Amino acid sequence: MSKAIRYTEEFKQEAVAQVIDRGYSVKDTAIRLGISTKSMYNWIKICQPGADPVPNKQADEIRRLKGDLKRVTEERDILKKATVYFAGEAK
Repeated sequence: MSKAIRYTEEFKQEAVAQVIDRGYSVKDTAIRLGISTKSMYNWIKICQPGADPVPNKQADEIRRLKGDLKRVTEERDILKKATVYFAGEAK
């Protein structure tokens, strides 16, 4: 399994600046920096001048809430199964 690499915000901003400000192509910049072109396009979309950072915060919050929902759903399912098991033994 490959482990995802986390890049700093400064690294992302510099990579985007190479494309937007200096006019390098996305493909060349991505190859030179050792990242995927998909990552570059995502960073460009996020780091555009005037872009609001709030969507990132909202996406983080949604990701966290989805994880919480999954955990709580699994806990509920376990409790349902335990209830059925113990109700069957009580008879």
